[in-house]
Amino acid sequence: MKILLIGEYSRLHNSLKEGLIKLGHDVTLIGTGDGFKNYPIDINVSSKLSKNKVLKSISKVIDKVFGINLIQLENAYRFNKILPKLKGFDVVQLINERSIKSHPNKEIKLLKKLVSQNKKIFLLSCGTDYSSVKFAYDEKFRYSILTPYLNDNSLKDHYKHILKYISQPYLKLHKFLYKNIDGVIASDLDYHIPLNQHPKYLGLIPNPINFEKLDFQSLIIHGKINIFHGINSSSYIKKGNIYFDEALDIIKEKYSDKVNIVVTRDIPYSEYITLYNECHILLDQVFAYDQGYNALEAMAKGKVVFTGAEQEWLEYYNLVEDTVAINALPDAEKIAKKIEWLILHPEMIIEISKNARAFIEKEHDYVKIAKRYAEKWGAS
Repeated sequence: MKILLIGEYSRLHNSLKEGLIKLGHDVTLIGTGDGFKNYPIDINVSSKLSKNKVLKSISKVIDKVFGINLIQLENAYRFNKILPKLKGFDVVQLINERSIKSHPNKEIKLLKKLVSQNKKIFLLSCGTDYSSVKFAYDEKFRYSILTPYLNDNSLKDHYKHILKYISQPYLKLHKFLYKNIDGVIASDLDYHIPLNQHPKYLGLIPNPINFEKLDFQSLIIHGKINIFHGINSSSYIKKGNIYFDEALDIIKEKYSDKVNIVVTRDIPYSEYITLYNECHILLDQVFAYDQGYNALEAMAKGKVVFTGAEQEWLEYYNLVEDTVAINALPDAEKIAKKIEWLILHPEMIIEISKNARAFIEKEHDYVKIAKRYAEKWGAS
């Protein structure tokens, strides 16, 4: 098949592309490279404004004063320029509901043309979208990334980039997409649960992980256990990092002689990855039922990851609690208890590490996942 993948998010489409190519498909990836992460793409439509600090600052001021987002306008302009060449594909897949990264009205205009000149259009529910945000906003999850805001509306400014997905312009975009797509696929349980029973929903296909590019590191514990908590300030509240910080305070008080705790905030990627590679235990996120890409890649490397690993996830994959990943609940004392258990039973760190890698190879193999996508696209 001739396949066009639009947009990137945490290397999902790159891994999928690699798997599809191994299966003999012709694949083109267009996008921005997911911001500073700068993932490989075949056709680059990234904004020049967003890469220039001075121009980016000026565009932010214009957006704040006049409500005109120049970066979004440039994204639409660049996509429109290449649009005449994006035709004749058997399958087009959008990374999420805002794959072009422009204003919803602009997205609709560009997507109309895209739909008209290609055979099948599919959508991923991956990252923030109307369905998952509305489900969380209506408190249908036991907890979610919106929990801090729902408990304290004064945090609204921290959530403006999420709450916009349930505003009227984004609802309009959502309805347009669901009217025109051949189907929607969820990348994990946090998106599967809100979509379950929707007539356009084709099911969950786990995130593809190219573990061939991620070396498994057999964990060796000599002396202290290394715990790493890498914080991104912009997502501190939404990911529930405060519970990790509070749990680590408890651990420091009781086991300072047994652990080496490293907490970083907004450090360069090269420094981050060095510290990440040296840890035994990695604290990822709290407000999730399933693992995102950061957790999955850490598991592939053999880290014991505190992340989303809820009962729904255990049942879906037929797993036993605390054997592959550790479920991080929004409760600092419970998180501390789990860390304490690992400190007192270091043999479990070694066992979970091996199980985590085996799980990634079994359930997230990028070639097997690519085959499932191809089968789903062909059957729809």
